[in-house]
Amino acid sequence: MNKASFSSLALAPAFLNNLDSLGYQQMTPIQAAALPDALDGRDLIAQAKTGSGKTAAFGIGILHKLNPRFFGIQALVLCPTRELADQVAKELRKLARHIDNVKIVTLCGGTPMGPQIGSLEHGAHIVVGTPGRIQDHLFRETLDLSRVSTLVLDEADRMVDMGFVDDITRIVRACPKFRQTLLFSATYPDSIRKIAAPFLREPLEVKVESQHSGSRIEQRFYACEHEERNQMVGELLRHYRPTSALAFCNTKIHCRELVEQLQEAGFAALALYGELEQRDRDETLVQFANRSITVLVATDVAARGLDIQGIDLVINVDVSKDTEVHIHRIGRTGRAGDKGLAISIAAPQEKKWVRFIEEYQGGPVRWFERDTLTDTNPEPLLPPMRTLQIAGGKKDKLRPGDILGALTGDGGLTGSQVGKISVFDQHSFVAIERSVADAAFKRLSRSKMKGREFKMRWIGLD
Repeated sequence: MNKASFSSLALAPAFLNNLDSLGYQQMTPIQAAALPDALDGRDLIAQAKTGSGKTAAFGIGILHKLNPRFFGIQALVLCPTRELADQVAKELRKLARHIDNVKIVTLCGGTPMGPQIGSLEHGAHIVVGTPGRIQDHLFRETLDLSRVSTLVLDEADRMVDMGFVDDITRIVRACPKFRQTLLFSATYPDSIRKIAAPFLREPLEVKVESQHSGSRIEQRFYACEHEERNQMVGELLRHYRPTSALAFCNTKIHCRELVEQLQEAGFAALALYGELEQRDRDETLVQFANRSITVLVATDVAARGLDIQGIDLVINVDVSKDTEVHIHRIGRTGRAGDKGLAISIAAPQEKKWVRFIEEYQGGPVRWFERDTLTDTNPEPLLPPMRTLQIAGGKKDKLRPGDILGALTGDGGLTGSQVGKISVFDQHSFVAIERSVADAAFKRLSRSKMKGREFKMRWIGLD
C-alpha cells in the first residue's frame, strides 16, 4: 500500500470514500508528515506554506475523533483573519460531509454578535474564529471551551505579528489542560517558539520544504532606484499585462502611495492593509478574487490567509528582509498546477536582502534589464469583469442560485458571462463580463429575485 495514500491512514471507510470524492487520493508532504501523529493524538508544530494542504492535515485529525452525538465544542481553530477562518470552515464542512449533523460555527469580527450568540446557544461541534472575537465571546460567557479536545493555531506567526498574543494566551487558558494542540505556521522563529512552548506537550516538529519549484514559479529580479519603484511597477504591468497581479509593499503608507499612482496611470488597483474597515476589506477582496481589479497592493500581514486562485503575477515592490516571507509571497502565484511569475524590484540598498534570498535558495537569482520592458500594446489594461453589488444577502434568504437565475433569465446573460458570486449577510456581489455589464444591469434592475426588487449598484473604479 502506498504510504502517501489517504487509504494508508486508519480512517473509517465512509471517511475515505468522502476524501476520494473530494479528489483526495495522495497526501501532500505536510499531510504525510503530520497526519499519522495527529491521528495518534500528538501535539504538533508544523511549518508549511499556504496552499500546502495544511487545513486537511488538521481537519482530518479533528473529524476523526469527533463525537457528533455530543453537542459541545470539541475543537477550536484560531485564524488570524476572517477570510482564512471562512476558508477553513468551508473546507472542514467538505471534509465532514460523511458525518451526519456536524455543526461548524465561524466566529469573527466585522459581523454582528447577536446571530453568533444565537448559533452557539443551539450547540456546535467545531468553532473556527479570530482571536479577538473568540475573546469577546469568552468575556460575555457565551462560549464554553471546557470540552475542547483539539486546539489548532493556524498561521500562528501572523497572529503574533498582528498583536494577538494576549488574546491567544487567555483563550488557551479557557481550554482544558489535557488536550491536543496543533500549531501551523509558515515561519517558526524563536519568538514564536518561546510564546508557544507553554501551550504544547512534548510536540513533534514537522517541517516540509518551503522552496517553490522553479519549473512552476519563475523568478525575475530588476534593479531600480528607490524613488523609481512605483513608476517601475507601471512599466512591469504594461509589459507583462497580467489579468491578476498581487504587489507587496512593506508598509501601509507605501501601499496607499502606490495605489494612488497606479490609479492615476489608469490601472484598476486597490490597497489592502491592516487598518481597513471590514466592509472595505470585503469589497476589495471580492473585486480582486472575481477579477474586477487588476492589481491588489498589500502588506504581508493584510494578505495573510488569502487563498485566491489564478494570480498570474506577484511583484515584490519592496524586497522582504525575511527570506521565508519572500518565499511565502511568491507562492501566491503558480498554484493549483498553474505556472506563475514572481518579480522583485531591488533598490541598491536592498541588494543585501537579495543575497540572503540567494543563500536560502542555494543559487543566484536571475537579473533582467529594465530597458527590456516595452509598452507596445495600445489597449488599456482593463480587468475582464465588473462587480455588481446587490442590497440583499443571507438575511434576505438570497442564495447564489437566485442571483445566477436572475442574471441568466431576466438579465439575458449566459452562464459563462457570470463570474464569482459572493453572498454576505446584508449584501451580495456578482462579477459580470465587462462587455455585457451595462446591458445586463438595465435589464436586471427591473426584475425581481425572491419575489422582490433589490437595489443594485456598480462598485469599483469604473
